[in-house]
Amino acid sequence: MALTLAEASKLSNDLLMQGVVETIVKESPVLQKLPFIEIVGNGLTYNRENTLPSIDFYDVGDTWNESTPTFTQVTANLKIMGGDADVDNFLKATRNNIQDLEAAVVELKAKALRQKFEEIFIYGDSSDNSKQFDGLRKIIDTTQAGNQVIAMGTAGATLTLAKLDELIDAVKGGKPDMLLMSRRSRRKINTLVRAAGGMMQTDQDKWGNFVQLWDGVPIGVNDWILDTHVLSGGVETDTTGGTCSTIYAVQLGEGALCGLTGPGYLQAEPIGSLESKDASRTRVKWYVSLALFSSIKAAALIGVED
Repeated sequence: MALTLAEASKLSNDLLMQGVVETIVKESPVLQKLPFIEIVGNGLTYNRENTLPSIDFYDVGDTWNESTPTFTQVTANLKIMGGDADVDNFLKATRNNIQDLEAAVVELKAKALRQKFEEIFIYGDSSDNSKQFDGLRKIIDTTQAGNQVIAMGTAGATLTLAKLDELIDAVKGGKPDMLLMSRRSRRKINTLVRAAGGMMQTDQDKWGNFVQLWDGVPIGVNDWILDTHVLSGGVETDTTGGTCSTIYAVQLGEGALCGLTGPGYLQAEPIGSLESKDASRTRVKWYVSLALFSSIKAAALIGVED
């Protein structure tokens, strides 16, 4: 069963861990909605559906044709994310009257982990760095033309609402659960809607944050999506040196885009006192990866210029 990070934290009585999870989730539109499958082992091998078998009509006595579906076998290996947070025991003993220094330091470490996850969620590439999991850009493969990669022209162009609708329609089997984009792209959508004489739909998440929607699909902002991509021939050739951005449409769930995590989900592990210095250490760690079980559950609109 796939659980979101926030729901998984409810199953733990570790107050430190719950605080870390809430710090991470409440600021991240991805982690608020992305479900995670807990797996035993160091990875998951699954078959990603490519094509369905064909169906025909036949007369009596006809010879029936056989056809089979095709799959791509994909292995998503868990990767180790995390970092250590040290608090000097002297400061902990003498400066704890205003705020809990250890809690503050661990909270900042959790914030850094969230930011790194959101960056790798987009740009992770295990072929460049084997310690990372593959992110959306690699999984959808925006460097290749295809049905799930929609280009704003061969070298990029200004965003239109019609192209945004085309992106949503590229996700099959229901609407996307999220449109993920940079702040510049969201501002452009607001400008286009106002120019058309309309207003963006809004809603509130359970943390009280206001969320904008386009065609009923929530808009999530990822501050790591760059506005400097380069397009050539209708595909992305680089992530720096240009003026283009990318908008992603994703459907979330066990048959779509889903996170993978090891037993225990996110962990805040007290290491204790250190031998080499008068300090105590807490280790924030997460065994995590990403899987797309069906290629039609995610799409990218590339070449979005200001």
